[in-house]
Amino acid sequence: MFTLVRSRVRTAALALSAVAALAFGGTAATAATGAAAAPAPAKQGPTSVAYVEVNNNSMRNVGKYTLANGGGNVFDVAVIFAANINYDTGTKAAYLHFNENVQRVLDNAATEIRPLQQKGIKVVLSVLGNHQGAGFANFPSQQEASAFAKKLSDTVAKYGLDGIDFDDEYADYGNNGTGQPNDSSFVHLVTALRANMPDKIISLYNIGPAASRLSYGGVDVSSKFDYAWNPYYGTWQVPRVALPKSKLSPAAVEIGRTSQSTAADLARRTVSEGYGVYLTYNLDGANRSADVSAFTRELYGSDAVYTP
Repeated sequence: MFTLVRSRVRTAALALSAVAALAFGGTAATAATGAAAAPAPAKQGPTSVAYVEVNNNSMRNVGKYTLANGGGNVFDVAVIFAANINYDTGTKAAYLHFNENVQRVLDNAATEIRPLQQKGIKVVLSVLGNHQGAGFANFPSQQEASAFAKKLSDTVAKYGLDGIDFDDEYADYGNNGTGQPNDSSFVHLVTALRANMPDKIISLYNIGPAASRLSYGGVDVSSKFDYAWNPYYGTWQVPRVALPKSKLSPAAVEIGRTSQSTAADLARRTVSEGYGVYLTYNLDGANRSADVSAFTRELYGSDAVYTP
């Protein structure tokens, strides 16, 4: 059994020297010009998710994998990893921060995001703590939680994204005089975000104080998530979120590091136990068709084809 230790690279959580701050209130993202590409053929089986460390890799890699049988996309959801929730010590408020690589992806949506969407792949933005004391679980009031939710939904609208992913790690609650996690914060945040974007994806990387605080004052926000997944790569762990199996990923693999036999075993179990999502992390620019085929054979009955 694999030790439950994440190998996720932390570089996305560290502030880079070149800071690209988001200016809210801008115009909404415009549609890509030219004729849209036809989506890939539909496939039968679980939803496959690919996190991409954009400090090192291109989002375009997600669209390079199709199924040998039928030509459908291997991946259904691509996650930009990661924006940050930062803390302004002057205003004593959380704000949304993009390092230079995340900002580059967003500014170049026409080449980094639209080609995936034209294939039928949803593109969501992951948001992660950044060691500054701000996190999803310590907003001191409903008003402040709602204000941050507005920043998130404005970002989705501005850049033409398909949703937001919450990853409550590296917040370092208490830094800079911030509060410790409370029971109301994440409930208020998710409630406001769902109200702002009723038809977009909200997903939960099932880790951290926020993930254990989904109910407050008679409100349970579990049903407001589209997906929840296991955060420990190379393992099987059913997220303790009140969602149907079709929206849960107990399997989690790191492409290139989780063995192909383990990836296959987890995929086989996903199908046999009736779960609807399969999570992968750290898709890079190399030809990973052997690693990807290890799970696509079990999920979809087909090898994966890599097209540079």
